[in-house]
Amino acid sequence: MEFLNNPGFWVGVSFFIFVFIVVAKGGKGILAGLDARGEAIRKTLDEAQNLREEAQKTLAEYKRKQRDALGEAEEIIEHAKQEAKRLHVEAAKDLEESLKRREQQSLDKISQAETAALNEVRDQAVEVAMAATRNILTGSMTKAKSKALLDDSISALGDKFH
Repeated sequence: MEFLNNPGFWVGVSFFIFVFIVVAKGGKGILAGLDARGEAIRKTLDEAQNLREEAQKTLAEYKRKQRDALGEAEEIIEHAKQEAKRLHVEAAKDLEESLKRREQQSLDKISQAETAALNEVRDQAVEVAMAATRNILTGSMTKAKSKALLDDSISALGDKFH
């Protein structure tokens, strides 16, 4: 019985007695605490799983929204390009019409200037002719010739109007 004198033996026996007393007195409390802790861990894991699933759904939704936004942006860009082309064509057409109008206005002004110049030349020619006629008539006309010419002109006018 030498083992009774061995301190390791008594340490082992006292350990087993301590464990037995702890399990007997507080075993239910310890098990309840461990069960509660296990349940809390399970709830935390379930919550983490739910959050992960929700995050995946949210990520999928945002990816879909991003694809939709990119598609919409491409449509907007395409529409803007078409609108720019249309505006370019319209601006070119408007410019061409404006140039034609200005050309026509310039031609009209030139025509008016030509007409005015012709009228001015004609008026000056009439004035010069009248001045020359007056000079000729006053210089070489006698009263008798003047009266005869005037009478002939008046009778010619009467024939033209009646």
